[in-house]
Amino acid sequence: MVFKSHMNQALEEAAAAAERGEVPVGAVIVSPGGQVVAAAGNRTCEWSDPTAHAEIVALRAACAAAGSERLVGHDLYVTLEPCAMCAAAIASARIARVYYGAADPKSGGVAHGARVFSHPQCHHKPEVYDGIAGRESEALLKRFFAQRRGDGAEQGFTGSTPS
Repeated sequence: MVFKSHMNQALEEAAAAAERGEVPVGAVIVSPGGQVVAAAGNRTCEWSDPTAHAEIVALRAACAAAGSERLVGHDLYVTLEPCAMCAAAIASARIARVYYGAADPKSGGVAHGARVFSHPQCHHKPEVYDGIAGRESEALLKRFFAQRRGDGAEQGFTGSTPS
């Protein structure tokens, strides 16, 4: 089987989230057969829901489509390192592989912070691949926050936002 990244679609979801005024994070879930079964961007502000991170919205849609709370063998592509909440949900759903773009040193829960998948109480540990379209993901976040500050400067992203 040939590897095909779905990070471009996750980046499109992130850009759409930014257009809605949401932190630009996008997620795509792919079935074991390579079909996209769910794609989402952040909707925390729109839905007034602090759990409506891109990963959670995509997981809910994929689980509903599968008719199961488990997504065994599925892959998740997300533009920002998942936070601890999202990482726990990813483990609970039994996602096989997580591909993420930008690291999140302040709020990440995979390689930083809680390191959920490394915790002894984590019952499922997906394979994790970081830096996939990392520059593009980080640039989208930098532009978004520079515009929010109104200074036009693309300051370094410090991971100061939830996914």
